[in-house]
Amino acid sequence: MVARPATAHVVTADAVEFIRFCYARRRVGWPELYDEMCAVASRGLFRGWGPDDLESQGIKFGLLEMANLSTTVAEIVAEDRARARSERPVAAAVRAPAGA
Repeated sequence: MVARPATAHVVTADAVEFIRFCYARRRVGWPELYDEMCAVASRGLFRGWGPDDLESQGIKFGLLEMANLSTTVAEIVAEDRARARSERPVAAAVRAPAGA
């Protein structure tokens, strides 16, 4: 048996926006976020797109694609969290010197 090389999981910029949209609606981890993504797709809440539209953008909800989707979602959410942390203003405490 000859092993086939793994195909790269490619998502479009619109697919990334779909993931961000779903995460903004419910800031939960996997697999709850998967449930939210399925709900959004089934109701067409993101640009009126359903599962078929999202599949053309690289978002596939099938069991065999779940590992790729979870990895992609984890990467996007981690990037967004890191960006949010780096954009937070830093507060500095100012204290009077001792004995002043």
